[in-house]
Amino acid sequence: MSAVDIVARNVSKSYRVHHDGRRGRGLFGSGTTERFWALKNVGFEVRRGEALGVVGPNGSGKTTLIKLLARITSPDSGQISIAGRLMSLVEVGAGFHPELSGRDNVFLNAAIFGVPVEQVRKRFDHIVEFSGLADFIDAPVKTYSSGMFVRLGFAVASQLDADILLLDEVLAVGDLAFQARCIDRIAEIRRSGRTILLVSHDLAAVELLCDRVLLLASGKVAGDGGPVEMIERYQAMAATSAPGCGSAVQGGVATLEGVSFAGRDGARPRTGDPLTVRVNYHALSAVDDAVVTVSFIWPSGYICTELVSSTSTLAAGHGSIVFDCPMLAMQRGLYTVDLTVSAGAGRVLAKCVRAAPFRVDPGLVVHGDFHMTHSSRLEPAGT
Repeated sequence: MSAVDIVARNVSKSYRVHHDGRRGRGLFGSGTTERFWALKNVGFEVRRGEALGVVGPNGSGKTTLIKLLARITSPDSGQISIAGRLMSLVEVGAGFHPELSGRDNVFLNAAIFGVPVEQVRKRFDHIVEFSGLADFIDAPVKTYSSGMFVRLGFAVASQLDADILLLDEVLAVGDLAFQARCIDRIAEIRRSGRTILLVSHDLAAVELLCDRVLLLASGKVAGDGGPVEMIERYQAMAATSAPGCGSAVQGGVATLEGVSFAGRDGARPRTGDPLTVRVNYHALSAVDDAVVTVSFIWPSGYICTELVSSTSTLAAGHGSIVFDCPMLAMQRGLYTVDLTVSAGAGRVLAKCVRAAPFRVDPGLVVHGDFHMTHSSRLEPAGT
């Protein structure tokens, strides 16, 4: 049995929240203070070489947990033990001095985590290359965007030889190309046998990269188990509390109300099986020349494929656009889905980003990322 790198036992953390008194009481008006428990009796272990994902709704305690593990703050009660050298990327700009250049901050950030200067010098060119910031490495980091901060911070954390890597929402900032590089690098670190703790709202990436998932809700552990089981539990929790996906724009002519998927005989979608996709909408008035698009998004953020409806008139009121696919060509895994309603010259009437997760179960066995429907025939020479 492998050694344990991270242990948390009955960890609790609270903050005092001040509520102002009623308006009009002046500068010294009275108010109240209450204790908010960000984490309450949280316990878990992470074994050496394990990749643990941490998921949960906003306010569930994910960032507080990773700050405690990174020793940025201390718990009110409970114990945390870490075995090995740890590097973390917790907040944009954390561990960087705004007046110093990117070059100087690479060495500063590494020094904070106890990385020897010689190791940083040996890896410096790799860090800069991975970050893609060669043209800005000698500029003060106060001129950097949030995406540039994350790129440099992740490059430092991932290119140096830490035993444990803590990452908080590193996939939420930066362009799609860099996000894809991050996913590849995290997968490489995982294969090397180092320990990873990844906090992310990107559930597809969590399933792809993690061996196990910790589900937090209201500061407590709501589940601890395999990625598929925990992500499905989280999705079920989110579905019961979500206000709906519709987000009307440009006058509110149309609103998206959700999307559903069904495989063969109503079962969950599987590679190679038929697929039905139903998009529900509400139109305040008839919409001419309407087109509904369903975009399936890879964990890296790229579009895997799209379903695009024929141009039609959406009648006023509630309705659905139904897509019938004879065979689902996407491979097993978890995707996210974006929905768009447009009309005439690409004018967007409604758009819903990350409207729903889309899981494809294994079915037809093929190699690669996408199955292309095909047939074959033998042609003798000379025909």
